Amino acid sequence: MTTPATGAAPAQLSFDELGTPLRETTFVVVDLETTGARAAEDAITEIGAVKVRGGRVLGEFGTLVDPERGIPPQVAALTGITERMVADAPKLAAVLPAFLEFAAGAVLVAHNSGFDVGFLKAACERHGYPWPKPPVVCTVRLARRVLSREEAPSCKLSALAELFRVPVTPNHRALTDARATVQVLHRLLERVGSVGVHSVEELLAYLPEVTPQQRRKRELAAHLPNAPGVYLFRGPNEEVLYVGTASDLRRRVRQYFTASEGRQRLREMVALAVRVDAVPCAHPLEAEVRELRLITAHKPAYNRRSKNQGAWWLALTDEAFPRLSLVRTPRDGAVGPFRTRRAAEEAMEALLEAVPLRACAQRIPARAPSGSPCALFELGRCKAPCAGRQSAEDYAPAVRALRDLVAGVSTAPLRGAAEQLAELALAHRFEEAATRRDRLAGLVRALDRGQRLAGLAALPELVAARPDDAGGWEFAVVRHGRLASAGVARRGTPPMPVVEALVAAAETVVPSVGPLRGAPAEEVGVVLRWLERPGTRLVRCDTPWSSPAGAAGSWRPWAELADAGRDQYRFTGH
Repeated sequence: MTTPATGAAPAQLSFDELGTPLRETTFVVVDLETTGARAAEDAITEIGAVKVRGGRVLGEFGTLVDPERGIPPQVAALTGITERMVADAPKLAAVLPAFLEFAAGAVLVAHNSGFDVGFLKAACERHGYPWPKPPVVCTVRLARRVLSREEAPSCKLSALAELFRVPVTPNHRALTDARATVQVLHRLLERVGSVGVHSVEELLAYLPEVTPQQRRKRELAAHLPNAPGVYLFRGPNEEVLYVGTASDLRRRVRQYFTASEGRQRLREMVALAVRVDAVPCAHPLEAEVRELRLITAHKPAYNRRSKNQGAWWLALTDEAFPRLSLVRTPRDGAVGPFRTRRAAEEAMEALLEAVPLRACAQRIPARAPSGSPCALFELGRCKAPCAGRQSAEDYAPAVRALRDLVAGVSTAPLRGAAEQLAELALAHRFEEAATRRDRLAGLVRALDRGQRLAGLAALPELVAARPDDAGGWEFAVVRHGRLASAGVARRGTPPMPVVEALVAAAETVVPSVGPLRGAPAEEVGVVLRWLERPGTRLVRCDTPWSSPAGAAGSWRPWAELADAGRDQYRFTGH
């Protein structure tokens, strides 16, 4: 019934995309032959299916099925399947579970999928199997979305096979037709790749038809330029509903009024929108930064980032026995930034395991009265300054160790924490060791990122350039981690006069307190990623841009091993 692959279909295009890439998706292309067209009354006479991934055939499933009833003469004439042929075939009760196992976990594909899926659903209901609800792609609908009427007047399987010069000729037999549908699917996927459909999610969103409401609002994009920038959808009361970026403003905004926009939340936003404003930008970095600033200013209801703005930090309290506290406004020497409170709490746990700071929340005077210590003392996690058993002078080295770790002066606390993991592993306390390993790896990443961001934010002015795709240059003037000016020098334009003009017109940035000198963490992160991309060149930097010798970056290899689940607890780096 199930046969191994005997050949490979032409390879699909290679995509670099988010979501589930089409090249990594398993499709099961299925075709059924039946005694009629009504799923509730008629029966299946043949099932054919081909499993493919990345353009390669992984396996085939083909069998005749005893319908346990007669086959109408006109159906037999069309398919060539006679009652005599199916007399000794297995019944659907035996075939159905084998097919469901064959197709498990795959995206189901069929030509006119409503027909085939309808019969399969009815069969599952009849024989007591739950319908697995796989994603379904209909090659008829896909062809109608991709091909013009002039190119494909008919979307029948035979017509598409002829159009694409498919080597398999459909003949109304299930496995043959499934093989032909595989070839048609690959040709159609090649077409949708050129319009930005590279993942399963994008493919499924691309299939629905355009709603009349979406179609009527296409003129909202008519005035937009074909240039990079930021777009703002506005509602009836001038409120900003949504902010986004695009390399081509007109083309991107027009997609919201087509079937390629399948997200229900954004379709709802489009229904409310009455105008689209645009802010043209010099290049993608400026667009991304302006998007962040506009989201912060307007807090649009349909931008998810509006609900998760700001960052969390860990800072030492100002008292005789400082402790770590979670704060939203960073102070000098703070650890962070963290995108979520949970991430900050995990880092705090790791720091308390690496540095002997107290974990309690009470405020302790410099001369604490004697008394009974809390349970943390009994657990060995505190030396009980609250009970007068530790002086402020004895407590100070722990504070210095933390400050040196954050400043990049020393990574001794990380080394000590890694040695503790090794001891736990030797004691066969593997679950505890794994939990602490993961926390320590998260702390290393947070310290590394924070130190790199702080290094950029410390620079009064930096000018950098990246080549564009047309022989010119994209420039950014960065002051204390913020984008102060952006521009381009097109091919043939002398670049340095452009740089001087950008520097002269750049925004004045007055630094404030904190590791990032008051700059938003997300913006500094965006600028840093742009600067660290291969090909970016440093044009000018009035202060040396450097990292401290004891920066957490030297522990990155250890964190990568930890992320991979490797039980290598000893640090073997510099």
